[in-house]
Amino acid sequence: MTGYGKAETTFRGHKLICEIRSLNSKSMDLGVRLVPQLRAHELDIRTIVTQRLERGKVDLAMMNDEGLGIRETTPVNWAAAEEYARQYKERFGDVPAEVMAAILRFPDVLKQQEDTSDLTEDEWKDVQALLNNAIDAFIAFRTQEGAALQAMFTEKLDGIAELLAQVEPFEKGRVAKIKERLEANLAQLSAETQAQIDRNRLEQEMIYYLEKLDITEEKVRLTNHIKYFRETMDGEGSGVGKKLGFIAQEMGREINTLGSKSNQSEMQIIVVKMKDILEQIKEQVLNVL
Repeated sequence: MTGYGKAETTFRGHKLICEIRSLNSKSMDLGVRLVPQLRAHELDIRTIVTQRLERGKVDLAMMNDEGLGIRETTPVNWAAAEEYARQYKERFGDVPAEVMAAILRFPDVLKQQEDTSDLTEDEWKDVQALLNNAIDAFIAFRTQEGAALQAMFTEKLDGIAELLAQVEPFEKGRVAKIKERLEANLAQLSAETQAQIDRNRLEQEMIYYLEKLDITEEKVRLTNHIKYFRETMDGEGSGVGKKLGFIAQEMGREINTLGSKSNQSEMQIIVVKMKDILEQIKEQVLNVL
């Protein structure tokens, strides 16, 4: 949801600039700074921005190129200017041109006042056009960023899928090794103890234990989550980011379960790599609307 948009126009003989910046936020958090002439239309401006940008921590500024309001000047107060020049001449001699130029910028010599007259219908239309142009530029920025995010997500999902495929070679001999180790441990028991063991119950317990370690369901669910993430990412409309966040959480659950069932160091290394990639996805999902 980060973004930037800018547009310019001429307003009452001055340059008027509209800038929009946005950071991530779960809702619309809009801050507005306007020249005095536009403050009466702040609610209308907020409505336009909210309807088009949906959510984000948005900062909107409509200022001139100096970041100030539109001003108009009053005639020079020559009496005050002459008095300043006289005092300078008495103390320092002739008044240089640069000193006189500075005197003419004194607040009580060249007073400025805000132009706070109401907007005409045509002026308001121009302001709306400026605002919408800035929003268009902002949305184009978001769209470009979204395309880059989609490419990144695709790469990361491919990475998780490749790591998941690397689990299979370890999985094939894993159950057999566990069974062999259990039987070897039983063989170390005394003959008397072994005679007291209920072989049927032992087989049932071993089957139950080995089923608990089976990761077939986790692999299938994780594969389906990856597929659903891709499909959702290609979808349109609002709320895609929240859906992707939920899917990423479900992917995390399956990866965590794989880790808890992994009793081989090679599989645990693969799971750690999956977690690392998923964290990168979660961080960037926050940037999706």
